[in-house]
Amino acid sequence: MLRIGVVGYGTGGQHFHAPFIQAAEGCELAGVVARAAKTVQKVNKDLPDQPIYASLTDMIASGKVDAVTITTPPQTRRKLVLEAIEAGLHVIADKPFAPDANGARDLRDAAVQKGVTLGVYQNRRYDSDMQTLRKVIQDGRLGEIWRVHSRMDFDDPATLEAGPEGGLLRDLGSHLVDQMVYLLGPVTTVDAQLDHVDLASGRTDASFSITLRHESGAHSHISASKLNHFNQREFRAYGDLGSYVSHSTDVQAQAIFAGQRPVDDPAHWGFEPETHWGTLRTAAGAQKIPSEQGRYHDYYAAFAQAVRDGTPPPVPAESGVQTLRILDAARQSARENRSISL
Repeated sequence: MLRIGVVGYGTGGQHFHAPFIQAAEGCELAGVVARAAKTVQKVNKDLPDQPIYASLTDMIASGKVDAVTITTPPQTRRKLVLEAIEAGLHVIADKPFAPDANGARDLRDAAVQKGVTLGVYQNRRYDSDMQTLRKVIQDGRLGEIWRVHSRMDFDDPATLEAGPEGGLLRDLGSHLVDQMVYLLGPVTTVDAQLDHVDLASGRTDASFSITLRHESGAHSHISASKLNHFNQREFRAYGDLGSYVSHSTDVQAQAIFAGQRPVDDPAHWGFEPETHWGTLRTAAGAQKIPSEQGRYHDYYAAFAQAVRDGTPPPVPAESGVQTLRILDAARQSARENRSISL
């Protein structure tokens, strides 16, 4: 069993890490780093049998963890990732993996030098709607893929990370770019538009629209917002045999927020309801496509297997570097009003 500690217990640690470590094959939740009194109380309520440490340094000194997930605010993450690597621990870093591609390369190189496994927590590869679309494409049901559109609009202004070091591009952009690279392969050019608002913490990118051209010849179009009073998750995929469209409910996140846990009913976890199954349209007509299972815990199971086998983790540090290269190019594209070649 890979003993994993969670460093940070905000909404990420509480909702998107601890429950999925507990459900993952080959993994054991081995403690939480929490300092604020309210956070400690929250950990004690959710995880009454878990040890709580005041710092990553204390967790390392305990000798009771083999790996850590770093899910603290982005501005604190680099130092903690490097501390864990230096201690010889395997590390999962939440997104955004680093502020930019150069910072990501520093983390990658530190892990290689120390001989530990470093991965990026891109859990949305394991969304139900993404897994369903991927299977439709892999099964050849759309033929040659022309383009994919991905839209993630949340009516959620409270979670917009304000200021020039935050913004939606680093937040949801990290997910949507990674999904398209996962689905369609490496990117050759980036063309982006960013929309900004002036907040107390500074100018903040609050929505974006990006076109990616892939080495495969396909192109993808991704967009997101949090301030436009609108909730919708949409995939549209076009190929020479037809199209596929889905509007999902973000089923795993909604289940977690409702107090459910994947470990309690793993066989039925993470399926989109039939009312939200996607539709495949071909010359044969329209067909509803049953939901594939969404399983964020598969990320952790695969990470543990990689540590045991000495093989690359499900989303290696190099993938984080490439995602950030694309995000850096998106900022440059928006600033200079032109396409950027990678």
